[in-house]
Amino acid sequence: MTFNIHHGKGIDKQVDLYRIAEVIEKSDADIIGLNEVDKHFSKRSLYENQIGWLAKQLNIEHAFSPSLFIKSKNSTTIRQYGNALLSRYPIVTKKSHSFNYISGLIEGRSLLDATIEINNQLYQIMVTHLSLNPFLHRKQTDFIANHLHMYHHPIMIMGDWNMKPRSRGFRKITNELQDAWHFAEMGPGYTYPSLHPRMRLDYIFVSRNLQVVEAEVLTNMPIASDHLPLKTTLSRC
Repeated sequence: MTFNIHHGKGIDKQVDLYRIAEVIEKSDADIIGLNEVDKHFSKRSLYENQIGWLAKQLNIEHAFSPSLFIKSKNSTTIRQYGNALLSRYPIVTKKSHSFNYISGLIEGRSLLDATIEINNQLYQIMVTHLSLNPFLHRKQTDFIANHLHMYHHPIMIMGDWNMKPRSRGFRKITNELQDAWHFAEMGPGYTYPSLHPRMRLDYIFVSRNLQVVEAEVLTNMPIASDHLPLKTTLSRC
């Protein structure tokens, strides 16, 4: 499942991680990618380590990829904001690729790149949140498309891609991977805004050695964030 949690802030302007945890728990998903996650970031989320809190609340493994770093003047705590992964399976390795590589255009984007193990089989799980800027978006999708060739085991990559279906970036990724929503039974796959969705921003792409059984947008608690979660069920080919 992929879910942009908007630092836990719902459409009622309240920050409530219990609602986010409830959405995740009720989804019955085993692998969950999260975007816009705060880690001691600011007053807006009460300086909470949101991914640590969610992992403890759900009794689940986690990884985090910071997209923004802020060093507090009077504290050793590093304030961070970025992408996260929750997994009911062991996380074997985890690393972060920063997309803040262009001098003067530091925007705060990253790619979380983790390996998990399911029944003695490795899977590469990536979580990202791409730029709205067309130039930066192109650079980021280029990096991801090239990076995919590093792995021979099955790949799942998910997140808020800030792109439209059949756009240039979409075609670049689907030249390499399957769009899970292509196998959904019905609907346009809109995930934003959560109350009256009219845009498809959130995607799950998987390698062709995985079979997409079904895909769905979860609408049971639209108040929890400004995005709706997207969930897919997969099996090995």
